[in-house]
Amino acid sequence: MKDFNGFQRGVVPIAYICNFIVTTQVKPNPASEASKKQQVEEMFDNISPRYDFLNHFLSLGVDYSWRTKVRKNVNAFGAKHILDVATGTADLAIELTKIEGSRIVGVDISQGMLDFGQVKLNQKKLTNRIVLKQADSEKLPFGDQEFDAVTVSFGVRNFENLLAGLSEMHRVLKPGGPMIVLEFSKPTNPVFSRLYWFYFKNILPLMGKLLSRSTNAYTYLPQSVAAFPEGEEFASKAKSVGFSSVTFKPLTFGICTMYTCVK
Repeated sequence: MKDFNGFQRGVVPIAYICNFIVTTQVKPNPASEASKKQQVEEMFDNISPRYDFLNHFLSLGVDYSWRTKVRKNVNAFGAKHILDVATGTADLAIELTKIEGSRIVGVDISQGMLDFGQVKLNQKKLTNRIVLKQADSEKLPFGDQEFDAVTVSFGVRNFENLLAGLSEMHRVLKPGGPMIVLEFSKPTNPVFSRLYWFYFKNILPLMGKLLSRSTNAYTYLPQSVAAFPEGEEFASKAKSVGFSSVTFKPLTFGICTMYTCVK
């Protein structure tokens, strides 16, 4: 018997399920028919001139300590050749140069963000340590097992296809190497959680709109965080693409979480 859009009862093709998930995903501009990938690229191009200021201001400067923790984690694995996915304006890539002998490749879908990152590299004289290039996280232009470590800070929730992005990062990583993901998460403490969501849903979008002149960027942020599969759910997805070990550590009362996924 067929009763679900023409499919036999109880038998729904995986491709249909995947398509359903994609079509219901959170996008920066729900009214637009453009793909999430296109919308994310346009959004970051638009806010790139003010991104660094907003990032530090709206996080109250705590983002500096988060990147330090990622760098120490990468260093503990002895990694030197590092790929920083969704590098943005290269803040994490720059932090990773504090690892002695490290060489970093930073990729991002937004050329606008990369342009501002390149200015910072020129000013800091780091062009011999960091190379920036525009690339799609779901189609990385690198060979298999090319990097000692892969990092991504506050970028995986913007992937159009999370599993495709995780699979690509797994592919370019050497066996035994870590993929270290820093991503926003939802605090579990009831009191702090209420304060957090009030700030995230009311104050942050208003200030973000005023300072970035973007209508959607800082409304999309809390929506994308709320929809992101965090904790054990994210760990399960990472393991499903081949990572043998996944651990995670909440940071700053659970505002964000650092995931360490070992190939």
